[in-house]
Amino acid sequence: MKRIYSILTAFTLFVSIFSLSAFADGVTMNVSAPSTVEAGGKFRVQFTVNTQNVSNFVAPDFKGFEVIYGPATSSQSSFQMINGRTSQSSSIIYTYVLLSDVPGTYTIGSASVQVDGKAVKSRPTTVKVLSAGSGNNSGSSSRSSGSASGRQTTEPLTTGTGITTKDLFMTATASRTNVHEQEAILLTYKIYTLVDLTELDGKLPTLDGFQIQEIPLPRTKEFSIEQHNGRNYRTVVWSQYLLFPQKSGNLTIPSITYEGVVVTRNRNIDPIEAFFNGQSGMMELKKKITTPALTIKVSPLPAKPDNFSGAVGKFSITSNISSKEVDANEAVTLKLCVKGSGNMKLIATPNVDFPKDFETYDAKVNDKFELTRSGLAGSKEFEYLAVPRHPGEYTIPAVKFVYFDTDSRSYKTLTTEPYTIKVNKSKGGSSQSVSNYSGQQRDVQQLNQDIRFIKKGDAELHQPGETFFGTWKYGLGYLIPLLLFLVLAILGRKQMKANANVALSRGKKANKVALKRMKTAKKLLDARDQGKFYDEVLRALWGYAADKLNLPQESLNKDNVKEQLLSRGASQERVDQLIKVQNDCEFARYAPGDPNETMENIYNNAIQAITQMEDEL
Repeated sequence: MKRIYSILTAFTLFVSIFSLSAFADGVTMNVSAPSTVEAGGKFRVQFTVNTQNVSNFVAPDFKGFEVIYGPATSSQSSFQMINGRTSQSSSIIYTYVLLSDVPGTYTIGSASVQVDGKAVKSRPTTVKVLSAGSGNNSGSSSRSSGSASGRQTTEPLTTGTGITTKDLFMTATASRTNVHEQEAILLTYKIYTLVDLTELDGKLPTLDGFQIQEIPLPRTKEFSIEQHNGRNYRTVVWSQYLLFPQKSGNLTIPSITYEGVVVTRNRNIDPIEAFFNGQSGMMELKKKITTPALTIKVSPLPAKPDNFSGAVGKFSITSNISSKEVDANEAVTLKLCVKGSGNMKLIATPNVDFPKDFETYDAKVNDKFELTRSGLAGSKEFEYLAVPRHPGEYTIPAVKFVYFDTDSRSYKTLTTEPYTIKVNKSKGGSSQSVSNYSGQQRDVQQLNQDIRFIKKGDAELHQPGETFFGTWKYGLGYLIPLLLFLVLAILGRKQMKANANVALSRGKKANKVALKRMKTAKKLLDARDQGKFYDEVLRALWGYAADKLNLPQESLNKDNVKEQLLSRGASQERVDQLIKVQNDCEFARYAPGDPNETMENIYNNAIQAITQMEDEL
């Protein structure tokens, strides 16, 4: 027994040492710091290690900055269990607050810690310090600070000063304004603000003459500081689109009017009086922001060659073949791979001149490109399958790929290598060649036997005079339909009784009706119709409670619903969950923050509350 215990102890110790060693190899230290700050302003630098088993933290050299506070150490841990599998993560964070004094570009070096005797370092990061620019109209500082949602906020303006186009505006820029057809253009809309912008609504309209693809950007906007006309603005790229002009001429990108919500301080309310009276000294002000229109000059492509592929951009082509020696009737695969960036979607399938004795099939196209800011970048593969029908030596000629090069503004031709294939005689026996309707040749194999048996095996014989009438099978043919009729009659009668009980029928359909209303709410969520969305969610929640409990409209209130659900056997937790979702929904339409994220959470919580309540009842 002692020996077994010693073996288990040694094995456990070995596994622990191995796990710690492997864990140490996967430890990283990340650094978080703003890319630009304003001279005289404070900012935060954080070093995060994805484990708490650390020691001997060594801070970097903060040359060019004054350390006001730090290091402050904090830690966090999380534990998850999904489908019976548990996962745990922990981290430790070292935080510094720095003061930037002199404008310039500075590099914060690497910090280091010891993890199980190994040094783990962070990467150096660069911070640009801008000279102090003028603030907003009120003369107050527009220095930014981090918020819980990741959005930066500024000191709000007062209503007396108003908000001008110098305090809040958007720019529209195109990466190119003089292009050829199908040449990619990056369209960027960027916000410049000195005020506390909390919401912004607007989208790009349909553009005539352009194929549009939106570049996905993070939903949580991270502002940075940028100097513009002597003022330090908080800026963020709001949206980006990739445009492919489909026709020539002067094409216009119209101006867009966005509607923003700005939080301002109300000068008409005394802050001390507002505090004691429970009033708010802040107010929301709607502001329309109009972007400038852009004109793109699109030149037509020069006279197109006969074998033009339709590709516009920068490309290369490679090819390979599965085998250079095969038997007759054995398939050969030829692959062409076009790599580069441009209008990858519009590249036509290259034409391959296979020998006439090859039976060919349509090419299989495999797209492996992704949306980037320079166009669609990646590769596009074309896979050709051909079957040689007769022995001999054949040549697949080189494939020419013609595209329009956006750098040289001219057509370029790329050529693959030719392939010589040796086709041996088929091992399947003799064959004759005949022509099919399309003119291609196929093989016809001769059969060894041209007379076949009509039927093989034992035959079932019957005595003369035997009839089906009066047998047990004949009687069963009458009995089975009669039994089915009786069963259906009984089931139908039960169903009629159930339908006659209106309360029971209403309760059974409560979940179905509620989920149908939630589908309508999902469409309103996708359309970002905030007011109608919350109304539909509340109708689903109250309607579910009324149908499930068979309550009339005048008795439908939260206290009554709570009492009835508990009496029906629902748990206190599920009842509180349903009531909480109703309260959150009623409060959400007037609550600050990201409305899209709030609507997503409300929708998911409502679905969960209805489903779990249905399971309990």
